[in-house]
Amino acid sequence: MVMSFRVSDLQMLLGFVGRSKSGLKHELVTRALQLVQFDCSPELFKKIKELYETRYAKKSSEPVSQPHRPLDPLTMHSTYERASTVPRTPLTGPNIDYPVLYGKYLNGLGRLPAKTLKPEVRLVKLPFFNMLDELLKPTELVPQNNEKLQESPCIFALTPRQVELIRNSRELQPGVKAVQVVLRICYSDTSSPQEDQYPPNIAVKVNHSYCSVPGYYPSNKPGVEPKRPCRPINLTHLMYLSSATNRITVTWGNYGKSYSVALYLVRQLTSSELLQRLKTIGVKHPELCKALVKEKLRLDPDSEIATTGVRVSLICPLVKMRLSVPCRAETCAHLQCFDAVFYLQMNEKKPTWMCPVCDKPAPYDQLIIDGLLSKILSECEDADEIEYLVDGSWCPIRAEKERSCSPQCPILVLGTSDTNGLLSSPNVNGGGGSMLGGSGGGGGTMGSIENGKLGADVVDLTLDSSSSSEEEEEEEEDEEDEDEDGPRPKRRCPFQKGLVSAC
Repeated sequence: MVMSFRVSDLQMLLGFVGRSKSGLKHELVTRALQLVQFDCSPELFKKIKELYETRYAKKSSEPVSQPHRPLDPLTMHSTYERASTVPRTPLTGPNIDYPVLYGKYLNGLGRLPAKTLKPEVRLVKLPFFNMLDELLKPTELVPQNNEKLQESPCIFALTPRQVELIRNSRELQPGVKAVQVVLRICYSDTSSPQEDQYPPNIAVKVNHSYCSVPGYYPSNKPGVEPKRPCRPINLTHLMYLSSATNRITVTWGNYGKSYSVALYLVRQLTSSELLQRLKTIGVKHPELCKALVKEKLRLDPDSEIATTGVRVSLICPLVKMRLSVPCRAETCAHLQCFDAVFYLQMNEKKPTWMCPVCDKPAPYDQLIIDGLLSKILSECEDADEIEYLVDGSWCPIRAEKERSCSPQCPILVLGTSDTNGLLSSPNVNGGGGSMLGGSGGGGGTMGSIENGKLGADVVDLTLDSSSSSEEEEEEEEDEEDEDEDGPRPKRRCPFQKGLVSAC
């Protein structure tokens, strides 16, 4: 009855009980509904009935063909139920089927402050959704019967300002507005902010069409159940963007757990917008980062091992590319950073908000940009790793040349044979085991070992034919020494060039 009153009727009703009659219509309706819910005396109810019959005298005199059947509402908490025992009379009239005022009421019952304080269900804040209005506070889904499949309808309307916000918002993609009406569902747990959680067999119907709900991710591991991404459900494209009322029906499976639903008007943000916001308010000064490095490397008197430095990679662990915007969570104990650009893009597609370095929670509101590492990245472009020292300074760690992996014992180089089929005597380089082999016939071949690898042969054109005669004399001296000192190791026949250990 009250929802069908005009401004004059509302003013007469409020004046009858001594309440203020000033204000807009929705303010007058709010005061009248407060009277109906909490202070509905027999005299007040008689006055409401009198005003209603006065306005609809002609319609009320006509026979009622079909009594009004109230909709099954989303059951409220007990603190919001009507305290009085006034009988409900089936009536007909304009707007009786949809007793709603701009989304602030659920089937005619106002969400007013409870007389007894009771903790309410809270949902976690989502970085990619900036809340503009709360259309329906978290309301518990209570089963109406013993059936496993339950239906809970909700009726509400948007204000002209909210409709204008939606229509004038930009499109993130064709058909998807930035300002949206979203439905969020979670467990009815008041101990802490709850994450989105869908009940079994969920289906959402907006007016006369079903809304798509995110499906399950396929599981590649045997025996592991597929997971479902529980996100806010966008209802905007199926709603009436006018003063007309919208009916939302949530179908859910009743299997013992309690769930709550809420409706919000939000503005969806992109990863680039979050990155720009992070660059504006989330940069940590280089001096503060330097003090953190000193604290990390400070000598602990109880520790027997003194840390002189810590290495930090300039490569992002997410994409294995050089960091552009070094970022980490303030709760992380490590100095290693990841790239904020790719981290935000990853969570925009699949929100997990887990640090890729330590695998601990790294939510958006705890992210900081390392000012010191940003400065290092601009100054050090030829290194992929740095080392922080105990005084807070740093030095680049560049890729060193490969050290020689040759054995310490002398190495024999087999060169090409001369015309007589004989090998030249090895010339041992005392510095590191490289050998030179010469060949007769007017030329010399030099083999070198550098960094444990066989170098290319070098032809020495300065040698003349006399070198071969000198080598023959040296071979004769070696044979004489062999008679005195005993038999010497036999020379191997010339084969393919290679390295042979002389140990």
